[in-house]
Amino acid sequence: MIYWVLKKIFLGPVLRILFRPWTKGLDNLPAEGPAVLASNHLSFSDSIFMPLMVPRPVVFLAKSDYFTGRGLKGRLTAAFFKLTNQLPMDRSGGKASANSLQTGVDVLNGGGLLGIYPEGTRSPDGRLYRGKVGVAKLVLTANVPVIPVAMIGTDRVQPIGKRIPNIRRLGVIFGEPLDFSRYQGLQDDRFVQRSVTDEIMYELMRISGQEYVDSYASTVKEKIAAEKAEKAGRAAGAKAGAGKVPEGKAGDAVRVDPATTVAPGTVTVIGAKVEPPRPRLAAEDGAIEDSNAGDPNADASVDDGAAGEAVPPETPQQ
Repeated sequence: MIYWVLKKIFLGPVLRILFRPWTKGLDNLPAEGPAVLASNHLSFSDSIFMPLMVPRPVVFLAKSDYFTGRGLKGRLTAAFFKLTNQLPMDRSGGKASANSLQTGVDVLNGGGLLGIYPEGTRSPDGRLYRGKVGVAKLVLTANVPVIPVAMIGTDRVQPIGKRIPNIRRLGVIFGEPLDFSRYQGLQDDRFVQRSVTDEIMYELMRISGQEYVDSYASTVKEKIAAEKAEKAGRAAGAKAGAGKVPEGKAGDAVRVDPATTVAPGTVTVIGAKVEPPRPRLAAEDGAIEDSNAGDPNADASVDDGAAGEAVPPETPQQ
């Protein structure tokens, strides 16, 4: 009752006026009887606009986190999902996930329309990611047709992390029904489950025009989160280390011995030992004498152009 009041009187008319949603392929929806509406998932608002455009009620399997939030926001979110015919789905695997799928089977056995996102989570970048085989097991167990649904532009209406949506037009495309009755009785065969899931994802890729990525969206999200955490850690480390000087770098003065320092411009033979300059002594009469004075072996004359030239090593005799 509340579902119809929101859709036909309060929420539905306002959304149609503001966002002017367009549809294509509505005649592919069955007028009665069960079917699975398998949709791509770009935005939180997919679960609002897709059932809005379907004449019949649509029950969605939504992640259980939406029903267990705390505080005022959590309670309001849980109430909204319950009032809009959405059921909690545990995606942790094992028995919990099996029970959630059985809830979907019960909806289909009752002749209803069941909406599901084969990707399991919203696309992190607008591309279409690998589908999880739960949708195939659900379809094969209930033996019902699949209606592929492509949401167009909802990622621009409400990107991930944005609470207030942008007012702009969006669309919903309903593809032709897919029949998997040929696999009846093989719902537990993993190869059949993967084949059915891939066929559904291929049709979604075709009608949505999205680029397909053969990886799970949840895996890509975990990788993105890990990279962000690593980047934040490096930034925090750099900030904490700013202004600190590594030990042994600053304050280590280099002492220069004037007696062993070679004057700028001095040319020496490579590998030769540089002798420190000898001290010069002042004579009593004020004249400056060379420290080599009195050395009979000292050569007092220097040829023009020979001063400071490197002396090449002698060439060995052949």
